[in-house]
Amino acid sequence: MQQQLDAYNARDVDALLETYAADARLFEHPATLLVAGAPALRERFALRFQEPNLHAELLRRTVLGNFVVDHERVTRTFSKGPGTVELVVTYEVKDGRIINAWYLSGPKMPTTK
Repeated sequence: MQQQLDAYNARDVDALLETYAADARLFEHPATLLVAGAPALRERFALRFQEPNLHAELLRRTVLGNFVVDHERVTRTFSKGPGTVELVVTYEVKDGRIINAWYLSGPKMPTTK
């Protein structure tokens, strides 16, 4: 999972997609499908990687069998300006690749100057 986080922070779409199965699915918790499959993942991450201040900070990681749960703080550029959001992301991993990911987002917090 560290490879996935490192590729995300490097904004390296190809390296990031190597951590996902070709038919991986991303969900907004609990079951709202956001994207499915490598082409849709590529499009989603390529758009996200255009944000100038994008960075994910791992706050805590728990591994249980083929599930990895990350608590992250992500710095982003939202429609109302820069800020952060805390996420809990549950990854389901098979054969070393992410097959499903569920995102539970906290409130968007504006960056204070």
